[in-house]
Amino acid sequence: MPSFWKHVNRVLKEAELIIEVLDARMIKDTRNFELEEKVEKFKKILLFVVNKSDLVDNRAIENIKKGLKPCVFISSREKLGTTILKKKILEISHGKEITVGVVGYPNVGKSSLINALSGRGAAKTSSESGFTKGFQKIRVDNKILILDTPGVLPRKEKDEDKHGKTGSLSYGKIKDAETVALRFITEFSDKIKEHYSIEGETEEEILSAIALKFNKLKPGGEPNMDVAARMLLKDWQTGKIK
Repeated sequence: MPSFWKHVNRVLKEAELIIEVLDARMIKDTRNFELEEKVEKFKKILLFVVNKSDLVDNRAIENIKKGLKPCVFISSREKLGTTILKKKILEISHGKEITVGVVGYPNVGKSSLINALSGRGAAKTSSESGFTKGFQKIRVDNKILILDTPGVLPRKEKDEDKHGKTGSLSYGKIKDAETVALRFITEFSDKIKEHYSIEGETEEEILSAIALKFNKLKPGGEPNMDVAARMLLKDWQTGKIK
């Protein structure tokens, strides 16, 4: 992680505008307040870009707008909002050339955003966190130069539950996937039951129902809660659960 901060610090020095990419489903959880303090310290302009906006309803978007300024909503996957974002960048630069740093938590969609802006696969992407390893310069057009960085977490943040929910820690790398999934179900039980068309009163019953429905069983027919938990977290991290 320290080497990732080295790249981020370089971006904060070289860029005139900093875009912090957030997940529309988890605005507070994907804001890096330590990073935002650094942006303020470097006296750079900060623009919030809320990605995965296709995964939330319009009412949620309106609520987010009230407390997050300035912000632009996009969906890199659906290629929505990128034209508006380009216009916002050029509005900030007054039509002049500008260098833009893109920062944020792992797996919020920074590389997908850059590819949507540039119209080509200039930034390598993956559904797993930590795929971008170093500093990249990507030309969007003759006015906009993007500086891409690896996803970076606050230095003192060691919350596996949060990192599993945000996708900062891949579902395959979580040590105790069952505990993370059960806490995730606590927050999103109705959404999960609707997505999988299952029933259950407690978190354990819901996770067990997922295991039974998809035949994730141990020898003897007992629900394999670890496998079901990783399946649930994978579906959330890859945007299948809306």
